Amino acid sequence: MTNLRWTCKSTRNLAKELARQNHPVSNRTISTLLQREGFSLQGNRKSKEGSQHPDRNAQFEYIDSKVSVFIENNQPAVSIDTKKKELVGEYKNGGREWRPSKDPVIVSTHDFPEKEQGKAVPYGIYDLANNEGWVSVGITHDTAEFATESIYRWWSEMGKKRYPKAESLLIMADSGGSNGARNKLWKVTLQKLANAIGIRLHISHFPPGTSKWNKIEHRLFCFVTNNWRGQPLTSFQVIVNLIASTTNSKGLKVKAALDTNIYETGIEVTEEELKKVNLQRDKFHGEWNYIISPNG
Repeated sequence: MTNLRWTCKSTRNLAKELARQNHPVSNRTISTLLQREGFSLQGNRKSKEGSQHPDRNAQFEYIDSKVSVFIENNQPAVSIDTKKKELVGEYKNGGREWRPSKDPVIVSTHDFPEKEQGKAVPYGIYDLANNEGWVSVGITHDTAEFATESIYRWWSEMGKKRYPKAESLLIMADSGGSNGARNKLWKVTLQKLANAIGIRLHISHFPPGTSKWNKIEHRLFCFVTNNWRGQPLTSFQVIVNLIASTTNSKGLKVKAALDTNIYETGIEVTEEELKKVNLQRDKFHGEWNYIISPNG
């Protein structure tokens, strides 16, 4: 039993260690032997999700059944979420793009954010039935007010044209963040949204720890990331343009716009404000599934 057994080394370093112990061998031979024994170079894989709620699968089935009903009745069903915040400026962006040989885009050597440029906060709404998306690009914070304003803009720009006879809107969201199941301000701002657009809002949250299963992640956001790979996000307008030009082989269409509103954090919600929310909880996990109807 030696220290070599419990170290992480390249094949070249393994060859040097073995040679030092009087076992001369080339790094290529080590690579061949490792492959013969069923080994390969592998990275970490995220699969451990911690403890799971006992009704996790039942909630997914519940959401799936609601989506089917809404689509069959030509009622809108959307998946929402915030994409990762992005530094605005001449910073390195992951991935590569085709350019003339030996002519890379020159970017800053560091990724320290500059206050003058800030960060972009993309918030997306994805229409499941029509493979269409809307992304509001915020300039301040990801808050419940920003989330509901983004939904309102989707409805004004895309939703009401697609669904002129809509009576209800199904919104699927993660359990945490600005649109979290326990976020009081989220419910208060949803009431304002319901009043503004005049239809019932059916909200269904994914169980805790399952945000990666949110459809907007792999039907919209992943294509946005792929579209701007290798492109420095030098300004908010560049970000908006790159998002709006996103498409895929299945005909994805995306619209995007800059939201220059200032959204403050730390807003307290009073009990009186909560009482004004016209909220009806579903029988199945009412903390995850509920309806907010317009007042009056």
